[in-house]
Amino acid sequence: MIRLHHCPQTRSMRSLWLLHELGVEFDVVTYPFDKTLRQEPYRSLNPTGRVPTLEIDDVVLTESGAIAEYLCERFPQAGLGRDPSHAERAPWLNWIHFAETISQHTAALTQQHIALYDDTMRSPIIMQLEAKRLRKTLETVDLSLTGDYLLSDFSAADIGVGQAVYMAKHFVHLDDLPALARWYARLQARPAFQKSLPDGLGLYAKAFYPPWEA
Repeated sequence: MIRLHHCPQTRSMRSLWLLHELGVEFDVVTYPFDKTLRQEPYRSLNPTGRVPTLEIDDVVLTESGAIAEYLCERFPQAGLGRDPSHAERAPWLNWIHFAETISQHTAALTQQHIALYDDTMRSPIIMQLEAKRLRKTLETVDLSLTGDYLLSDFSAADIGVGQAVYMAKHFVHLDDLPALARWYARLQARPAFQKSLPDGLGLYAKAFYPPWEA
């Protein structure tokens, strides 16, 4: 049994996308992005009240990087992981976890632009700083891309970082990051990516949020 606990347009999207790429059977329990995650029965499963949470047989995992590693090891035939003897193991691991480096800045911007309900609670300084920091992480990806994918071929590294970029582009334009923009367009065309998108309006009401709106 594989069950993913998921909120649209959050980090759990990368786990959902990976499951679709693996082609395995699984169930999805979808939650709204609200206090439901801090209530029972979900709170007993994941006391932090966050997503993703993956149940797979008798194992429960709550970190997207760990979920990616575990699923790729559990289903190696899909070729989305890199085993410890593989020459690309180290960069694969680094990209899997670099996705979270991108996401921490996106999360801060999401809080400022969306989660805070009053303009007086928002900080223009934080918005500007986090947008610049997020931009720096995307520049790192852009400079690293020398082929079609982050590694020699498509892997879970592209899924993790690609989902992080999906979130990040709500706050940073990709227009002057040509390698990243081409790579991201390639990922968008994948059927599994399309299946992981929300039905209708998700967390983000707008396609782009400038660093500060007075």
